[in-house]
Formats: sequence, C-alpha cells, structure tokens
Amino acid sequence: MSEAHSEKSERRRYQFKRAIFAACLILLAAALAALGTWQVERLAWKRDLIARVDQRVHAPPVPAPARADWNKVNATDDEYRRVTAVGTLANDKETLVYASTMLGPGYWVMTPLTLADGTAILVNRGFVPSERRNPASRREGELSGPIEITGLLRMTEPKGSLLQSNDAAADRWYSRDIAAIAEKRGVSAAAPYFIDADASANPGGLPVGGLTIIEFPNNHLIYAITWYGLVAMVLGLLVFILRGERGSRVRPRP
Repeated sequence: MSEAHSEKSERRRYQFKRAIFAACLILLAAALAALGTWQVERLAWKRDLIARVDQRVHAPPVPAPARADWNKVNATDDEYRRVTAVGTLANDKETLVYASTMLGPGYWVMTPLTLADGTAILVNRGFVPSERRNPASRREGELSGPIEITGLLRMTEPKGSLLQSNDAAADRWYSRDIAAIAEKRGVSAAAPYFIDADASANPGGLPVGGLTIIEFPNNHLIYAITWYGLVAMVLGLLVFILRGERGSRVRPRP
C-alpha cells in the first residue's frame, strides 16, 4: 500500500470520527435546548400556580366541600382555598403530628370536626410546643359545642415525611395522612382533605393556628438560562470543529 493511499485512508478515518463527534454535539445541543424549553414551560406553570394560590388565600371563605363533592376535590383546583366548616370537635380523638415551625419544634394538633350530617373533617388546629403535647396541659383550648372553623383546605399527606415514615401502630406521625389517622382514631366518613385553621386565638393561647407556610420555590428561570447557556457552549464547540475541518481542507499540502 502506497504512502499516499495510507495517508488518505487515515484522513478519512479522522474525518469520520470528527463527523460522529459533531453529530453527537448536535444531539447534545438539541437535548439541552429541550431541557431549557421545558424549564420555560415550568416557569409559566409555576407563575400561574402562585397567582392562583395567592388569589385563593385572599378570597372570602366558602363552605368546605360536602361529601357529595369529595371525589372532585384535588390539589390543582382546591388546595389553599379558604373554607369554613361548622361542627363539634372530637377532642378525645386528637392526633399529634411532629412539626418544625417558626415557633420551634413541637406538634400539629389534628382534631376531627364532626359535622351535622355525621361526616368529619380533620382540622389542624395549630401548633403546640413539645412540653405542652399533653392535652391536660391545655384544657382551655379544647373547645366544646358547635364551633365554626375557618382555614385553608389542604390535601392529605400520605405515608410520612421525606425523612420519616408514619408509624400508626406506635402512634408516631410525621405527616398528616388523613386516611391513616382517621382509621387509627376510628373516625368514619372522614373527608379526603384537612383544614389548616387560621390564626383565630384559642383560649389559653394554644394551639397556635395560622402558621401555614405557602412557599413555592421558583428557580425555573435560572435553570432555563443554565441549559440554554450550555447549548451555546456546545454550539460554539461545534463551530470551532467545523471551522477547523474547513481549514484543513483548504490548507495546501507541503
């Protein structure tokens, strides 16, 4: 095989490898662009979510969904809506759910509110510190008789928190799992949602309501800029390679 033919074959292999590499860069740029576009779409969705929730939080309260409408309740349309419900608190069936709040560590007090039709809504009446977890230490706050609860509709939080799983058998709760709590406390016909009670003061100052944190992380614009910036870098590398290939083609052989 002549030296010229060998050099030509080697050059073809080199060009083939460069073409494969360039194709990979194009595919990578397309994938990164798709991720950037997805983040732009997520940004629009998140802004719409924040606007809808803000509107619900500041709207006048409406009656909590009745049993006939329970199957229609969903996070997209209903969560954080201000609602009211009238009933009687079953204080003997309260459940303590571990909480970490701006007031420190402690517990949410989840108490069934029995309605006139026999159904029940679990109400997060608010926060109590660890040293006041025993109901005997806050009897003034255990209201009796028909009362009206106003607060935010929240969706059930099944299974547990990110780091801890609920243990119904041991009565240890890390999230507000409505179905599990209702079963544990023998509450029949419980709504599939709960109510975060507002900041209306309770006798004795406990539980402390109105501590719901409404915060939606919105970093989608930063993510989109990052992905599109990577697209620009990949395309810049591709242009560099193509220019180098073009220069090698026109460069005269010695």
